[in-house]
Amino acid sequence: MKQGLDIARVAALLGDPARANMAVALMGGTALTAGELAAEAGVTPQTASSHLARLTEGGLVTARRQGRHAYFALSGPEVAELLETLMGLGARAGETRTRPGPREPAMRRARVCYDHLAGALGVEMLDSLVARALIVDHDGALELTEAGAAAMRAFGVDPVRRGRRPLCRACLDWSERRSHLAGSLGAAILQQVYARGWARRLEGTRVVAFSAPGLAAFQSVFPAP
Repeated sequence: MKQGLDIARVAALLGDPARANMAVALMGGTALTAGELAAEAGVTPQTASSHLARLTEGGLVTARRQGRHAYFALSGPEVAELLETLMGLGARAGETRTRPGPREPAMRRARVCYDHLAGALGVEMLDSLVARALIVDHDGALELTEAGAAAMRAFGVDPVRRGRRPLCRACLDWSERRSHLAGSLGAAILQQVYARGWARRLEGTRVVAFSAPGLAAFQSVFPAP
């Protein structure tokens, strides 16, 4: 018997298009019902329930019941980061799906990846932090420097690790094909962006929409290198 972790099981769970579509729909960090996920996957509610049972059993999705409804969410940020990485690999290999619509450019510009900022602005933010030596990139392993911790506190973010989640983590951005900032620091920065009123999440989407003054303020704090 081969030793080590069984990645084939995880790959098989995400290898089904319906299950993959449901998992991607949960990347926004919002819990959805089985009916909503069935619509996302284009399957019947009965089929969706079967797929969700497998995703839950496999540890990729968690379920909680509220009243008559069960709500499903990704089991953690690392699952969203895995999906983002797989989407980036798929884009590089030319395995893309076309969903035309006015939100596509907005998704590429700025979106939420579970609980942190992704898209062009997310990548630009990490580039800015690295260029100013606020974060050091050790071949993909990110480390917040003392100067970076001071800058984050000045921005209103407490730069501390939360639980087992890393403080800083590079997450491969599927549309930019470079890394944006994940981890508890990436999540805290996005919450501060919301709190300052610079941007808001568009309802029913993963799009993070910046106002013109909010974008200017964001880029003054995270200037292009």
